[in-house]
Amino acid sequence: MSKTTLVPVPADSPTVSAAPLPLYAQIKDVLRERILDGSYAPHSQMPSEHELCRMFDVSRITVRQALGDLHKEGLLFKLHGKGTFVSKPKAFQNVASLQGFAEAMSSMGHEIVNQLRSCRTVEAGHHIAARLNLAEGAPVTEIHRVRLLNREPVSLELTWVPQALGKRLANADLTTRDIFLILENDCGVSLGHADVSIDAILAHDDIVDALRVEEGSPVLRIERLTHDASGQPVDFEYLYFRGDAFQYRLRIDREKDLRKSSKNAMEAR
Repeated sequence: MSKTTLVPVPADSPTVSAAPLPLYAQIKDVLRERILDGSYAPHSQMPSEHELCRMFDVSRITVRQALGDLHKEGLLFKLHGKGTFVSKPKAFQNVASLQGFAEAMSSMGHEIVNQLRSCRTVEAGHHIAARLNLAEGAPVTEIHRVRLLNREPVSLELTWVPQALGKRLANADLTTRDIFLILENDCGVSLGHADVSIDAILAHDDIVDALRVEEGSPVLRIERLTHDASGQPVDFEYLYFRGDAFQYRLRIDREKDLRKSSKNAMEAR
């Protein structure tokens, strides 16, 4: 591969904002672009540090800093004794809006297929009953599905809904449609908001089998309780995602009231 020319950083640059990026950051940006545009394919081996030094005409410490940052971003991974490799890009869903998985992924061009593992009526245990505001032991519909993203299993979805809604869901096409869309379009339920909590667990037998991961590997767990427009809970779920294939993203803004209070405090001085 031909040598890549970088912009040197002026030693006497008067301001940081006006200066070109440091050499390691420029290398990082070039390599990131090549990873994202497919020039370096997923799971392919990156050029060695020696090759990158020659390619960019920089020192090894500069190359290592660039590679280290890309590793922290999740774009690269290392195999001991073998070298540095390109990570598979992760799909992501924005949790700032209430959307079903297929609804969000399809809008970004991904292919979604559902494997329906079970749909049955069970008695609500204490936790499920409390979340759905039902009496313990009340009948609920329990749905287990594996979601395939671009033909690879990415999540295991365990859903509980009140039996009245569950009967409608049982007659719907759960292999091709999001439960949210079925609730809205078939059941006439206007969805309002969801309470979401996110943590990480170690994969157990059911998750290992469903997602084709190793036992004990880290898995992202989403607990989501969805309410209708009146505030009544209608759908409780545990969503287990492969950590190497998916991520949730959230944009967080500074509270307007806090900014307004700070501004008023400054003006009062």
